[in-house]
Amino acid sequence: MSKETSPSSAYKALLADLKRRIQEAQVRAGLAVNRQLVLLYWSIGREILVRQDREGWGAKVIDSLARDLHQSFPEMKGLSPRNLKYMRALAEAWPEESIVQQAAAQIPWFHNCTLLDKVKDPLERLWYTQQTIENGWSRNVLILQIESRLYQRQGKAISNFQSALPQPQSDLAQQILKDPYNFDFLTLDNDARERDIERGLLDHLRQFLLELGSGFAFVGSQVPLEVGGEDYRLDLLFYHLKLRVFIVAEVKAGPFRPEYVGKMNFYLSAVDDLLRHPNDQPSIGLILCRSKEGIVVEYALRDIGKPMGIAEFRLTESLPDSLKSTLPSIEELESELDARTQDDGTSHEPSSAT
Repeated sequence: MSKETSPSSAYKALLADLKRRIQEAQVRAGLAVNRQLVLLYWSIGREILVRQDREGWGAKVIDSLARDLHQSFPEMKGLSPRNLKYMRALAEAWPEESIVQQAAAQIPWFHNCTLLDKVKDPLERLWYTQQTIENGWSRNVLILQIESRLYQRQGKAISNFQSALPQPQSDLAQQILKDPYNFDFLTLDNDARERDIERGLLDHLRQFLLELGSGFAFVGSQVPLEVGGEDYRLDLLFYHLKLRVFIVAEVKAGPFRPEYVGKMNFYLSAVDDLLRHPNDQPSIGLILCRSKEGIVVEYALRDIGKPMGIAEFRLTESLPDSLKSTLPSIEELESELDARTQDDGTSHEPSSAT
């Protein structure tokens, strides 16, 4: 083929580079538009707040404003009474414009409405906003994290990181673990065995990784290690891309027992010798149990040199058969979520208001 009909590798590289640049520019443009939209909404809400306080106007002024603004800008969406109330709520929740520019204006408008609806504490709202910016959460994922009380669970696992790892590695490691972990995507009852739980986690790997958090990459299950001529297997092995560290996870169907720490210590020594790269940080252990006693865990971890954390996990509570038949299936829920997501893309108004 001639050069005209057979693209060279140089041409393909050029095409790929141009596509990347266009896509990056589209993303930047979209972010800029969203930022200006949120700042506009905040300024409108701020002015409504100020004028209501100064003039003594009640809530009906919002209905009047919505009607008159719509007449002046008939092609502009997002000027309904409901959305104006969200604008007012945004200005009330974020009184400082500098904070709005750094936080609220960096996430989509629907995300802000969700936070206004579901999170009342200012520090907690700011934390979810920052996590959304850092992890690129969709609105559905944000709702999931709020309803699973991630703010209350993040960094709460009992660990020995302060004594086993140097700063700032110890603080960073603590923040990637949580307690408890929510495995409510598993359809298992309280009598489930360890292998059933592990198999269920692998069958729902996407949800499992989402629950573990940003940065976790799945390496394998029942990973073989040969030590002293004998074969050993790791329940679950992950690699954390941000911390540059292997994470060995063991799932226990029952309560925590001190002997689990000794076994994990052995596994971490083997992983450090056999799998760890010279540029990797010391491997971390995560023991997941159905329950634990804090003082027992603290005694078990005392004087242990390898870094590890212990946390509980929760399964979905069993429901009566009569109630199960009235609930929607997973497929029906996913279909409903998809439909709502499509609706979100055609309007500037959220689905509910406070």
